[in-house]
Amino acid sequence: MSHDDQHGKWTVSSSDDDDEAIPLSGTTTSGPPRPTASGHSSHRPASPPSPKLEPVTATVEVKPEVADPPAVSPLAVGSEARQSPLTNPLKPVKFETSPLLAGKRKKEPSDGSGWALSDSDGDDDDGDVTRKSLGKKAPPSPKKKKQKAQTERPPSPYGRLYVDDPEDFFESSVPCLDETYRFYLNKVTGLDRKYNSGALHIRDILSPLFGTLKKSVQFNYCFDLAWMVKQYPSKFRDCPVLIVHGDKREAKARLLQQAIPYPHISFCQAKLDIAFGTHHTKMMLLWYEEGFRVIIMTSNLIRADWYQKTQGMWMSPVFPRLPEGTGESAGESPTYFKKDLLEYLASYRAPELEEWILRIKEHDLSEARVYLVGSTPGRYVGSDMERWGHLRLRKLLSAHTDPVPGEERWPVIGQFSSIGSMGLDKNKWLTGEFQRTMTTLGKSSLRSDPPLHLLYPAVEDVRTSLEGYPAGGSLPYSVQTAQKQLWLHAFFHRWKATATGRSHAMPHIKTYMRASPDFTQLAWFLVTSANLSKAAWGALEKKNTQVMVRSYELGVLYVPSAFNMKTFPVQRNPFPVSSSSGFPVPFDLPPTCYSPDGTEQCVCICSSSVGQNTTQPIKNHFQYLDFSTLLNSMPRVEPVVLQLL
Repeated sequence: MSHDDQHGKWTVSSSDDDDEAIPLSGTTTSGPPRPTASGHSSHRPASPPSPKLEPVTATVEVKPEVADPPAVSPLAVGSEARQSPLTNPLKPVKFETSPLLAGKRKKEPSDGSGWALSDSDGDDDDGDVTRKSLGKKAPPSPKKKKQKAQTERPPSPYGRLYVDDPEDFFESSVPCLDETYRFYLNKVTGLDRKYNSGALHIRDILSPLFGTLKKSVQFNYCFDLAWMVKQYPSKFRDCPVLIVHGDKREAKARLLQQAIPYPHISFCQAKLDIAFGTHHTKMMLLWYEEGFRVIIMTSNLIRADWYQKTQGMWMSPVFPRLPEGTGESAGESPTYFKKDLLEYLASYRAPELEEWILRIKEHDLSEARVYLVGSTPGRYVGSDMERWGHLRLRKLLSAHTDPVPGEERWPVIGQFSSIGSMGLDKNKWLTGEFQRTMTTLGKSSLRSDPPLHLLYPAVEDVRTSLEGYPAGGSLPYSVQTAQKQLWLHAFFHRWKATATGRSHAMPHIKTYMRASPDFTQLAWFLVTSANLSKAAWGALEKKNTQVMVRSYELGVLYVPSAFNMKTFPVQRNPFPVSSSSGFPVPFDLPPTCYSPDGTEQCVCICSSSVGQNTTQPIKNHFQYLDFSTLLNSMPRVEPVVLQLL
């Protein structure tokens, strides 16, 4: 379900909710596409309410923070939690886990400069000024730091967004890149320069250094079109761009309105025929004079996703054009990347993508060494069950990996930025069908039950992040959902990325892998847009004879056999980039468990219907701590935390 208010639109999602019956899905690359109106197709009625997963694009005017505000986009795009950092930079604060402080709130600064927390030690000069005696002279307020120049980096890593790009942030020559795996992290402002060596920003990707651009397609979930256009070099800024999105009704109207100043932008609306599904795929198709390139990534096309978050991407080489008269089957890779990409594009059944399907057929994609793992909405039976979602991953792992000695001790690691509903029992989906997929190694009949490590930031990780608390807006986990799956928190591990310098850059990247017991080898590695949810990965139905997938997702799978290896060695120091054959895992191994005494908390999002400025027990296992005192600009949705008692 979608909800609109003054802050924009939220997509409400739960993979446990029942849907209206729809025909079984099955797409082919040979059949003609179903006719649609480009970007103007008819809309389905709104779906019934259900718990919320992830917000979509909203256009909101940003009020200036000071008399002479820094230059920012007039569009604050995304959810309320995503918009808040643009309007309310958070001050560094002390933090106390005691729930008794949840209702304590400071008076909002008169200049609207941001949120404030009451000091956990209760000092008078940081206390709640509204509770001070009227007859008592207030102590002098702390001195405000002088506003930094727009080109100067702020000194504090907590809660400040960089308003300008550092001078050394973009490459003036072709950067030193990992040509083996072609897996890259995004650049992050505020890090030591060596941690950005070999990392990429969107401006680097679109730079003339990588090709002379003619046309491009942007598949994504959230868009800020004004910001996106500025990321293209001036010489390419008027090249045609096709936007593939899943917005409907008011959200679609806002997106189309954003494009009014840009006549070179056209639209393709992805069909979302199952309730609570989203178009979550994040991919670029770039057509150059020199050839064709594919980028599959984890970043939305909004400013907040490209500066102080950890993101990842696979960037293909430039695929050359095939000679005239070459057959359509030519230019295939050993991983069947070309066939799978064409099949994925055909699943949209969109006339707007037909020219790109034909264009890809004309190019040689034989250098691709990764397997495509996608999800498209539908219900699938028979052999079609293995085309999408986690069953697609299971099929690839069965066919292209080999069993390893002692595999029952090789842990499965999942790292993500959002969590969906998986049921009251862990065996219902997570440790049932999903773990069955993740533990597949070759065609071995052994079905081991190895450790399962799930990485999801704790509140302390968010508090001390480069963005401060607003970083939690990109880590949605509904408290209503969390109440139903208290068992999940036993699997949680902290976000720590010392080796890549990104411990304070909260992850929006999604990765899954199988590691050796000593965490020095990988049996496989996947980077994808898919979070931990049945909507993204699919769920079996009707006694396992049918699989239902709600959303569009896309990722790439690395298997050692495609690189003539038995396993991938883990690169312990990925930065600066070297010629090592090790795989650059974006976080530290082994993962760090949440503290067993329950003092570490995981970030959740709850609706205001739960209650504001209150502390209440949840099923005698967790307690709910309301952070509405922090996020006063978001009346409908407030980040909260759950604490194990």
